[in-house]
Amino acid sequence: MDINVKERAARAAQNFRDGYNCCQSVVMAYADLYGKTEEELAVIASAFGGGMARMREVCGTCTAMFMIAGLQMPANDPKNKEAKAANFKMVQELAEEFRRKNGSIICRELLGLTGEKRETAEGEGCATPQRKKRPCVELIQMAAEIVGRKIESL
Repeated sequence: MDINVKERAARAAQNFRDGYNCCQSVVMAYADLYGKTEEELAVIASAFGGGMARMREVCGTCTAMFMIAGLQMPANDPKNKEAKAANFKMVQELAEEFRRKNGSIICRELLGLTGEKRETAEGEGCATPQRKKRPCVELIQMAAEIVGRKIESL
């Protein structure tokens, strides 16, 4: 399936520049493949920017890839062990490729933040001038490309 991965990666980056968080930016770029609207996925992904609500845990771009894996390889029947295994395999492969390219899937490590400091909901976070210094746009594009190539290969 040809889904124009480069175009979707560019759309994800533009979503971020338009003010969406990292998770929203990636997942919204693939909404049409799953019969969802960008608005629906923006709502679902709203809490996962900044490594889970700016707690700097798992990178929101990775969370978006994992959400897309759930749409691509649903595991919603607890009795269907094969579906769960396929879903987990896809998530693990996506995480491994991202980790291999970036050294981590953890937001604070990707941003070079030290210690366990968490930002508050009202804190500066990604929506400040320092956002331009962070690698988020590149990570968003990379995650959108990784998940897109994975979808194409299925």
